Amino acid sequence: MQLQLQQRKVRLNVQISSGLKKKLTELSAFQGKRVSTLVRESIEEKLQDIEKKIFEEKMKCAYQALSEENLEISEDFEYADSENL
Repeated sequence: MQLQLQQRKVRLNVQISSGLKKKLTELSAFQGKRVSTLVRESIEEKLQDIEKKIFEEKMKCAYQALSEENLEISEDFEYADSENL
């Protein structure tokens, strides 16, 4: 589920520790990718994770609100149901 944006690429400068740079270099060589490709893919993956968490939280809030509404509606009909007996 890799995000492939066909947009013009722009340059982004970030500062990282020398240890992180070393890990990036080693892992990119191990995977046969350029460091910039590995960084780009990692950023895309992290953004997807964040967006998924935001979506899940919104869904959770919506379900909770709907649950409360359903309880209120069922309480409104509590006595109406017993009238038919």
